[in-house]
Amino acid sequence: MNPLRVAVIGGGPGGLYAAALLKRLDPARDITVWERNAPDDTFGFGVVLSDETLGGIEHADPVVHEAMQSDVVRWDDIDIVHRGVRHTSGGHGFAALGRRRLLDILHHRCRALGVDLRFRTVAPAGLEETHDLVIAADGVNSTTRGAHAHVFRPHVTPHHCRYIWLAADFPFDAFRFEIAETEHGVMQLHGYPYARPSPDHHPSTRPSGPQNQFGASTVIIEMREEVWRAAGFDEVPPRESTESCAKIFAEALRGRPLRSNNSTWTTFRTVVNEHWSHGNTVLLGDAAHTAHFSIGSGTKLAVEDALALAACLDEQPSLEGALAAYEAERKPVVAATQRAARASLEWFENLGLYLDQPPRQFAFNLLTRSRRVTHDNLRLRDAPFTGAVEREFGCPPDTPPMFTPFRLRGLTLRNRVVVSPMDMYSATDGVPGDFHLVHLGARALGGAGLVMTEMVCVSPEGRITPGCTGLYSGRQTEAWKRITNFVHAQSPGTAIGVQLGHSGRKGSTKLMWEGIDEPLPEGNWPVVAPSPIPYRPFNQTPRELGRAQLTDIREQFTGAAWRAARAGFDLLELHCAHGYLLSGFLSPLTNRRTDAYGGSLAGRLRFPLEVFDAVRGVWPQERPMTVRISATDWAEGGNTAEDAVEIARAFAAHGADAIDVSTGQVVAEEHPEYGRSYQTPYADRIRHETGVPVIAVGAISSWDDVNSLILAGRTDLCALARPHLYDPHWTLHAAAEQGYDGPGVVWPDPYRAGSRRPQTGRTDAPKPRLTLGT
Repeated sequence: MNPLRVAVIGGGPGGLYAAALLKRLDPARDITVWERNAPDDTFGFGVVLSDETLGGIEHADPVVHEAMQSDVVRWDDIDIVHRGVRHTSGGHGFAALGRRRLLDILHHRCRALGVDLRFRTVAPAGLEETHDLVIAADGVNSTTRGAHAHVFRPHVTPHHCRYIWLAADFPFDAFRFEIAETEHGVMQLHGYPYARPSPDHHPSTRPSGPQNQFGASTVIIEMREEVWRAAGFDEVPPRESTESCAKIFAEALRGRPLRSNNSTWTTFRTVVNEHWSHGNTVLLGDAAHTAHFSIGSGTKLAVEDALALAACLDEQPSLEGALAAYEAERKPVVAATQRAARASLEWFENLGLYLDQPPRQFAFNLLTRSRRVTHDNLRLRDAPFTGAVEREFGCPPDTPPMFTPFRLRGLTLRNRVVVSPMDMYSATDGVPGDFHLVHLGARALGGAGLVMTEMVCVSPEGRITPGCTGLYSGRQTEAWKRITNFVHAQSPGTAIGVQLGHSGRKGSTKLMWEGIDEPLPEGNWPVVAPSPIPYRPFNQTPRELGRAQLTDIREQFTGAAWRAARAGFDLLELHCAHGYLLSGFLSPLTNRRTDAYGGSLAGRLRFPLEVFDAVRGVWPQERPMTVRISATDWAEGGNTAEDAVEIARAFAAHGADAIDVSTGQVVAEEHPEYGRSYQTPYADRIRHETGVPVIAVGAISSWDDVNSLILAGRTDLCALARPHLYDPHWTLHAAAEQGYDGPGVVWPDPYRAGSRRPQTGRTDAPKPRLTLGT
């Protein structure tokens, strides 16, 4: 087999490193790099590389690694400066070096190996016909990707902030985040060192020569588009706006200027490609994907792409197999990084929400914004800092945040864990039976502060399936009372709440495991909705509700609430989410009415608020009421996060004690963005914009996530569903795993012998190395 003839489009770090690795693995390969810029042209200043990436470089090419070592700058601290107060967190472990120095090293290595480097030369057309492999490392504006967009299927998402890459001619002694509240709005500085001072440098010396004599730092200034415009930065040359930024952040910069390198203000764009290869052409680095600079470096991802591509080409017998293996290996890793980057990006976009948080909580919130750094992880890195955050939050000594109490109206929950409502579809004629007693009783014994029922339907016609529970008869009331009595007697301090709802157009369907949302084969009952729109084409077309039917349904809700009070429930939640009846009124996709109950958001809110007011009127005043909403419909033309804030604000104004923030399930044609804690940002936003307490739900699976979300102030309570199906004693086990047995945790006497976590294997084994970076 003849050696590969390889063309690399783009002479950035990713393309150069791929060329060097491929040539090193097989010197017979004919490899050419085309770069349209000069060899000493570079954009940006320092690049961040994790220890894991450096380890991969060392393993793949010790020569490159050795050349980098004398220039790599390492540090452990993160400084967060807000309203004149600096908080420092240590133990993070960063490494960086100058981009120009990295390019010099890679140029030298490529030439030494025999790679043909062609600078100031645009890659010619037709390379895929004259070469065996074309590596497109031509950046975020990749012409290669654009030429084959029908195959790569790129999705490019612009975001809401403007930023500019600059440098300071001195080294920060930490990764520095600084917030400036200006007359125009909030601006933020991200800064980190990338070059050491020379050995004979004295700290008092002013910079006047080469940057490496005095050290250097990358400085990124970022702000929302409207702030950028209000400051007039859209109307002046970048040089003038850079000078203004240097004055705004003068203290952080020690009064020194900021240096540009043909830098311009730009908007970050997230690039995702459905496919990474087309024939013998493959994407690498920013051409394939981007991740916001606030969690690391695009250079890091590009270098890791190069490592993976070279390894796959070396291991696979065919080019087709190698490119498929490369994509299969890198795509999941990049997707996880992009999810973290998106969370971090959105945190900074919405920075204004958090400015009034207590100082240490603000710092903790920033550090954990991407969900990669968590409460437990940060406690291992910097226990004194984390302990100070906990004390400021009000945690008693050695008490995890999840085990602090929380008060809703006259009800005090002993901890912050909620067993989320989960439909069991196991009732007969709406009556909860032994299954429900065991199901809810077991989870109450499992230690959660609040256990919620499934959606309990307010009428036979309001059921989702024949197996749904109800509260429209005395028999059902007595059956529920049996369950609440058990919970209160056997798990003192655990609260039990009822969720009331009406299925609307999603009713009269099979049990979930028989065919979710599919209509019954027989025995269907008529369904109703705000508008006559079926959920799916094969579902019933609902009858549009008239005024008289609306009054009847409102009375059904009040009757069910009165029975819920008699049954002994501690809390009542009104289900206005997931496309059921009240949710159907809220969404413009399902509410096409032209009367007072449709049209604007105020009109769409009218009937749900009428139901809320009626239920609140019969529900005991000392007992809290919450409302579950879908904070986004995940569909074009549906409710958005902005709408969710207004919906939450409206319910709070009518007396809701908390908002339970879910998303979606309103229309079948939704496109959710799943991921770890993926619904939490909606709860976070509602909490900070409205001031109403929130319950976060959705892919929260670990006690570490719960502690992190609570301590960062993103939610007040965390509701978990599937984890409680897997482990009814999830909360008690979370306490045991954290070595906690104080207030907020109550082990039933018969279970107390199991309150200590069993020891398995060695107990003196060293702790695993931490994952570095933010």
